[in-house]
Amino acid sequence: MNNVGKDLNLAATILLGGGVVAFPTETVMGLGVVYDNFDAYGRLNYLKGKREDKPYSLMVGNVNDISNFAVVDDRAQKLIDKFLPGPLTLLLPATEKVPGYVTHNTDVVGIRVSDHPIVSELANKVKKPLLVPSANPSNQEPAVTVDKVLVYFNDALDYIVNNDSNGDLPSTIVDVTKKEVKIVREGKILREDILNCLGE
Repeated sequence: MNNVGKDLNLAATILLGGGVVAFPTETVMGLGVVYDNFDAYGRLNYLKGKREDKPYSLMVGNVNDISNFAVVDDRAQKLIDKFLPGPLTLLLPATEKVPGYVTHNTDVVGIRVSDHPIVSELANKVKKPLLVPSANPSNQEPAVTVDKVLVYFNDALDYIVNNDSNGDLPSTIVDVTKKEVKIVREGKILREDILNCLGE
């Protein structure tokens, strides 16, 4: 299909133009749009199926970008230093640069920094954070291959980076917005590793 390929410059151009692109991550396949395009966000919601439960993660190009979009305390910094880039999503207080629709007006943002080379290169070409949920309709299992992305979405996506993901476990989600750190979802990074890092 002509919307499947390995041209990351084209993928970045499509994203910046408001398109929806599928690509591999170190966990599962992801769908991405630029974070500051409300129309692209609407298309992402449509493709995923109606979504009221939780906001999408914000994927930034490198760890130095995190503090532009989230407030980082000492606990968060420990986790960033130990596990990022990697399969970890940190829930942090959002800065004013994050639109309300991204946080569902909660002032909390989920931050991701992938260690997958394709995602890193793509994010740095776009030079903007991406909203990145897993590549699947909301009631289906996340896709881990390009073939599965095609089964789910066929030609509804603007571009699919032709490379399978590195696994089938999602990222570990850790909430660092409250006095007590909470592990929301255990994924590739284990609960005990998070607690050990924090000295708990």
